[in-house]
Amino acid sequence: QVQLVQSGGGLVQAGGSLRLSCAASGRTFSTYRPGWFRQAPGKEREFVAAISWSGGTYYADSVKGRFTISEDNAKSTVYLQMNRLEPEDTAIYYCAVRLGYSYLRVDQYDSWGQGTQVTVSS
Repeated sequence: QVQLVQSGGGLVQAGGSLRLSCAASGRTFSTYRPGWFRQAPGKEREFVAAISWSGGTYYADSVKGRFTISEDNAKSTVYLQMNRLEPEDTAIYYCAVRLGYSYLRVDQYDSWGQGTQVTVSS
């Protein structure tokens, strides 16, 4: 079992940047693969970004070119750097980890962080 604790987030103006962090305890990212999801009010939780077992990175079309997922295995921490933020990016962001290869669906993840609010003002 792995426990995930998120930090970062907050309020930013459109065009600004934020970085989210997700620190793992227990088993590390060498055992699991990380991903990020988000959930806007009244909407389902949706995929944002993930890192594969081969180290490849994958992004939702809506954030491609603006967001970057990365990991620091020495710190057992995964990051989501968010640049050129838009009001449509406003949501609660969740980090998660999985054992499997597939990464797009919520039910493919085994543990979740507590979520952190990101609000982008226009």
